[in-house]
Amino acid sequence: MYRISALDGTKLAVYDWNPTGEKTVLLIHGWPLSHKIYEYQLLPLLACGYRVVAMDLRGFGASDVADAGYTYDQMATDIYCVVCQMQLKSFSLVGFSMGGAIALRYMRLFNGFGVEQLVLLAAAAPSWTKRADFPYGLSRADVDALIDQAATDRPQLARTFSHEQLFASPQSEAVKDWFEQIALSASGIATVQCAIALRDEDGRPDLAAVKVPTAIIHGAKDVVVSGDLARIQQQSIKGARRYTLENSGHGIMYDELKRFNTLFLAVLAGEK
Repeated sequence: MYRISALDGTKLAVYDWNPTGEKTVLLIHGWPLSHKIYEYQLLPLLACGYRVVAMDLRGFGASDVADAGYTYDQMATDIYCVVCQMQLKSFSLVGFSMGGAIALRYMRLFNGFGVEQLVLLAAAAPSWTKRADFPYGLSRADVDALIDQAATDRPQLARTFSHEQLFASPQSEAVKDWFEQIALSASGIATVQCAIALRDEDGRPDLAAVKVPTAIIHGAKDVVVSGDLARIQQQSIKGARRYTLENSGHGIMYDELKRFNTLFLAVLAGEK
């Protein structure tokens, strides 16, 4: 594990497997999780010869818990610091859920620096919350209730998320408990502040900034990020391809594990 310094001094945990691989994949997790959600993609990626870089966003996993900086702009800038300090070039940028929204912000703020391909997994973009001129996503009242629960009963939030909302296919209690523990490994500060960002951030301008081949993978049974958002992403990103896993929910990288990995590797290889 590397410790990469963000511009404000926050230390970011970064993991680098097979650093001599010919092609690089940079993995960005979602809320309120960590890089560990990609455990079952790591070995297939390495078997294909990829260099795999993953990071814990600030306040999550093994990264420092900053008292501020949980906006999409700051977290996209954190990605830029990792890209520059790890000297990543011509890589595939993969973002799950909130991580997808942050990846899109990176594409706009830094003109997609170093990115040759974008992969959005159940991305909470462009706006997770309904607005007066955007009738998609969750209501503000629902997200406010989520923020309140994060601030007052985070263990219950983690349990509900992992046991009731994440998966659409049958999973063992052990798997659900594992995702719950990953969620609990997040700091309280990051869990609350990123929920606020999910409510308030409007990423619609980010979509038009994407100028690289883009793949969108979404679960048909996702109750966290609606299929409407995946459709809008495809419509707003020129040339984007959208793939739907019919028996998957929000936990897209695990719900239909073998099918997802086959599709994911094909997308990265440019076969889809």
